[in-house]
Amino acid sequence: MSEPKAPTPTPAGDTYKGWLFKWTNYIKGYQRRWFVLSNGLLSYYRTQAEMGHTCRGTINLATANIAVEDSCNFVISNGGAQTYHLKASSEVERQRWITALELAKAKAVRNQAESDDSGDECPTSPPTSGQGGGARNSNSEVQSTLRTLGSKVEDLSTCNDLIAKHGSALQRSLSELEGVRLGGDTDGKIRQVTERATLFRITSNAMINACRDFLALAQAHSKRWQKALHSERDQRIRLEETLEQLAKQHNHLERAFRGATVLPLSQSNPALNSLGSAKGDASDEDDENEFFDAMEDPAGFITVPADPKYHRRSGSNISGLSAETGIDDQSLCDEQSLGSNPESPQSLEVEPVRKRRTKIPDKPNYSLNLWSIMKNCIGKELSKIPMPVNFNEPISMLQRLSEDLEYYELLDKAAKCQSSLEQLCYVAAFTVSSYSTTVHRTGKPFNPLLGETYELDRLRESGYRSLCEQVSHHPPAAAHHAISERGWTLRQEISLASKFRGKYLSIMPLGSIQCVFEKSNNHYSWKKVTTTVHNIIVGKLWIDQSGEIDVVNHRTGDCCHLKFAPYSYFSRDVARKVTGVVTDKEGKAHYVLSGTWDEKMEFSRVMQSNKGENGTEGKQKTVYQTLKAKELWKKNPLPEGAETMYYFSSLALTLNESEEGVAPTDSRRRPDQQLMEAGRWDEANAEKQRLEEKQRSVRREREREAQRAANLPEEGAEGVEVAEDGKEEGGGEGRMDDMEGHYGAAVKSVHQDNYEAMWFERTEDVITGESMHVYKGGYWEAKDHGNWDMCPDIY
Repeated sequence: MSEPKAPTPTPAGDTYKGWLFKWTNYIKGYQRRWFVLSNGLLSYYRTQAEMGHTCRGTINLATANIAVEDSCNFVISNGGAQTYHLKASSEVERQRWITALELAKAKAVRNQAESDDSGDECPTSPPTSGQGGGARNSNSEVQSTLRTLGSKVEDLSTCNDLIAKHGSALQRSLSELEGVRLGGDTDGKIRQVTERATLFRITSNAMINACRDFLALAQAHSKRWQKALHSERDQRIRLEETLEQLAKQHNHLERAFRGATVLPLSQSNPALNSLGSAKGDASDEDDENEFFDAMEDPAGFITVPADPKYHRRSGSNISGLSAETGIDDQSLCDEQSLGSNPESPQSLEVEPVRKRRTKIPDKPNYSLNLWSIMKNCIGKELSKIPMPVNFNEPISMLQRLSEDLEYYELLDKAAKCQSSLEQLCYVAAFTVSSYSTTVHRTGKPFNPLLGETYELDRLRESGYRSLCEQVSHHPPAAAHHAISERGWTLRQEISLASKFRGKYLSIMPLGSIQCVFEKSNNHYSWKKVTTTVHNIIVGKLWIDQSGEIDVVNHRTGDCCHLKFAPYSYFSRDVARKVTGVVTDKEGKAHYVLSGTWDEKMEFSRVMQSNKGENGTEGKQKTVYQTLKAKELWKKNPLPEGAETMYYFSSLALTLNESEEGVAPTDSRRRPDQQLMEAGRWDEANAEKQRLEEKQRSVRREREREAQRAANLPEEGAEGVEVAEDGKEEGGGEGRMDDMEGHYGAAVKSVHQDNYEAMWFERTEDVITGESMHVYKGGYWEAKDHGNWDMCPDIY
């Protein structure tokens, strides 16, 4: 079959387009495609109509290699990732494309080099006078002219190379024509010479046009160059004088600052704060004019960029659009400094802030046969396994709970939000951030002793303080209460259910976490996901978080459904991926969250949603059109040398630091924990056994007292007298069963309910209906008076 003849490609400015034949596969061979060359990029489409919506492929000529195979075929490749085998309808058409591609490649390489060079230059400060403005305009004009002239020179150089190549080819054809005898091949040789002459004429015309443009530009701008250079020199002198004055002012301010009283940032320079706030708002407005890239499918939904109509904003509709869509996002939460609250005691008096430690002793390199300890513990709860401190890290579980406040700023920002849906995004990010400290933390925290407490007082530095107490030992449960001057209260009661499965260890946190905001009265609650420690016996330990969390606002009915994707060797998704959708009580989606639990979380506003195509397993997926994502939370870098300090964060390094005035039951006073931190692990193991035996003795004594108070026989004592046939003497047939049931229930009640927490009491929440331990008050007052008489002796 004869191939259809493609029309001659036409240049349009810097764009060159036309039909070419592209190799597809061995079955279909060459297929006719529409190619467009523009801005150093070669793109192709099936038809011209596809140019508005579907591009089949694009190759960057700046890194591409162009090779000619024969009279009509040529190849474009960028090093293996993309290779286009193309064919033109004639040699003349092929050469037109080769010339256009070579010119576009040279220009693309030149533009890339210029962009790299411009990135190294310092930006010039804007002039303050009218003369400076003229100098800047002259400088811009000179630079633009020089770039244009340089581009033309490059075009001339490229055309010169092509003329030399085509001239050589034409010379060879003429030499061959001279030696040809009259015969059958005469017509072919003459046709070949004609085509090469045509190619030479095309290239010569291109070079002539380039020379004409170059000469016209040079003549038009030669008289203005000298004046522009003088203006540039004057501007540089003025800039040098301005920089010298700024350096003197900076030096003077430094000297004045050293002699002044250190104040919080919010008080030291309010003008600077307002400038930073205005700058932040401006950047947020710029961000709203960008699109959110389509992300990987998180199994439940797909996000795509929203329609551009949502991004057009004029002076007349800014307020209306903000009220309708809530695009205030971060501006409402960030526009005020977190330390500028006039009601805060920090603003009334300046107190020195304690400098916290940044290092702890390095972890000793102790070897231990793990299997010898764990082989008899498969299937048991972790809390009932006698573990040496070799598998621990030198903090308790109460301190790990307090470490959830590492990113308390998220709750501070949430307290400032006017939109409850936006506030829910920050609360959801806070729930995810609590897992970021566990990614390298394979050590087991110390199981707290019953009655053990831990306080974290950061009122001066961060505006919050928290208290934890171990309120139950079997099952182990800890209660936590934190309150902030920024207007939020956090409380949780966590009980761990753990199972050792041989290859991995599963830790299932039970209980709920609640956060209440004072200003809006929004009441949130959520639960934790399952933590899995892999490679317990063989290999390197690593931790994964998996499961789903529903963060619910009980006042408005809003909900954020978070999904922690479990790690899989066969998944193409990012490891430790977290996705979420914020919906109102009607189920309408308003925000989409995405990120990882060990790095960062982002959120983007949903402008439109609709049901998409069925995905894997036949489930229908929702497609969300969203604005550009904004960062909610980002993990703080670990301190230097963290790998030798149990991978502790900056906050974790300070948790076990000694502090005056804490309760006698505080985890900082625990001797085995302090010995382990100091590297004295043998002594720590002995001390740990002593404390555990002391706790068992106290528990047995407490149970005996409770049994005596309930008029029950003590454990190990003889019960009621029983005849040989198993029935009680003088009683009926069901008497013994009734006694056993009554006795077992009473003993169980004694074992579970015979301890009363010091600072917490069990109550039923009126909002969520859950029963949990809530702070009843008195701790901080006891600390102020130094009255710890009610604290038990647990160490």
